[in-house]
Amino acid sequence: MASDIKTAIVTGAGGSLGYATVHQLLEQGFQVAVLERNMEHLRLRFGDATNARLLPVAADVTDLANCQNAVDQVRQRWGRIDALCNIAGGFSMGSSVAENAVQQYEHLMALNAAAVFKMVHCVAPVMLAQGAGSIVNIGAQSALSGAANMAAYCASKSAVIRMTESFSAEFKKSDVRVNSILPSIIDTPQNRKDMPDADFSQWTSPEKIAQVIGFLVSDASAAVTGAGIAV
Repeated sequence: MASDIKTAIVTGAGGSLGYATVHQLLEQGFQVAVLERNMEHLRLRFGDATNARLLPVAADVTDLANCQNAVDQVRQRWGRIDALCNIAGGFSMGSSVAENAVQQYEHLMALNAAAVFKMVHCVAPVMLAQGAGSIVNIGAQSALSGAANMAAYCASKSAVIRMTESFSAEFKKSDVRVNSILPSIIDTPQNRKDMPDADFSQWTSPEKIAQVIGFLVSDASAAVTGAGIAV
C-alpha cells in the first residue's frame, strides 16, 4: 500500500549508530524499515513493532537475495523508499598481511563495502523510478590514508567513499543523492570496552552523527551530493 509518509531503510539498525539513526528519522517523521540479521535482537531493541511507522526485517545485507527481499518487503508495506542509510559495518585491526589477514579482509570487504554496493543496487531502481531519494553511507576518517595492520579496514571503508562518489556521479541527472559520513571514533559501549584508557570526551556520540544523517536525508540538504562529511 502506497504511503505519503517518507520511508527510510536503516541497515545495522540494532547497533549503536543504527539505533540512534532510527530514532532520529522517526523524530523527523519518517517511517523506518529496520534491518539486521537477527530478528530477536531487533525485537529487543525496538519492541514488538507496535509502532506502525516501524518495520523490522531480518536481513543479511552481505547477501544480494536478502537485500532484494528486504527492499521488496518495504515496497509491499509502504510503496516507496525515500532514504537508504547503510549503517551496517564492522571494525577490526591487528592482523598483519604477512600473517592471518586474508579472512579479516574478506569479512570486512563483504560487510563494509559489498553490503553497501548490494543495497544500493536493490534500492536505486526504486528511487530512480520515483525521481528522488537520498542514500547515506558510512565511511571513516581513517580510510583517507593507510595504516599498519589496518589494510583490510582502510580498504573497505575507502571503497565506500569511492562508491559514494561514483554513485553520485551516476545519478547526477536525477534527484537521487548519495553522500557519506566519515566518523572518527564513535562513543559506543564496545569502543569504551576496547579502549578503556582513552579520553571518551574526544569521541562523537551516535546521536550527533545521526543528526548529520538526518540532515542528509532531509530536503534541507537538497543541494548536497557526492560529499564525504567528517564528523
